[in-house]
Amino acid sequence: MYSLPSLPSFAINIVRSRSTPKRTQLHHKNQKIQIRAMRAVVQRVSSASVEVEGRIVSEIGPGLLVLVGLHGSDTDSDADYICRKVLNMRLFPNENTGKGWDLNVMQKNYGVLLVSQFTLYGILKGNKPDFHVAMPPQNARPFYDSLVEKFRKSYNPDAIKDGVFGAMMKINLVNDGPVTMQLDSSQSSK
Repeated sequence: MYSLPSLPSFAINIVRSRSTPKRTQLHHKNQKIQIRAMRAVVQRVSSASVEVEGRIVSEIGPGLLVLVGLHGSDTDSDADYICRKVLNMRLFPNENTGKGWDLNVMQKNYGVLLVSQFTLYGILKGNKPDFHVAMPPQNARPFYDSLVEKFRKSYNPDAIKDGVFGAMMKINLVNDGPVTMQLDSSQSSK
């Protein structure tokens, strides 16, 4: 059993089955709540870049840095939800009206830097992280590539950048605000 800091009265139970994908379940008052979610940590940035082996491979100016965690049971509907919500999150001020949380990244014509990060599904077992609920790399790579393509089709393809899947990356960013939001696809109606 594991506890979540944001949900202190819950415990997590990892359910393994040979016939179905791994699922994470929360237990609360003898009720099982299944977690099936793609996770995104969205940061509003003045600039961000990805460096691999001392070389910058992607960079954006103002926009959003999106760290993406893929759960073992994610589907296309999870990817559609994350893409739609990230691109439409009103995280930017409107200088014309003075409203603080008024415009999305597309309205500002800003960049989006996507970075695959399986550690978003890390669960501590004692002091050691366990990543077995994250999507396995052989499935995650094509799934992540299709997510990047969804973003490109939904917005300006030149504005969407990404890291190098599976590489040891250094992410450099200037967080604007700071503004950091966590988004789980389980909030969508499946």
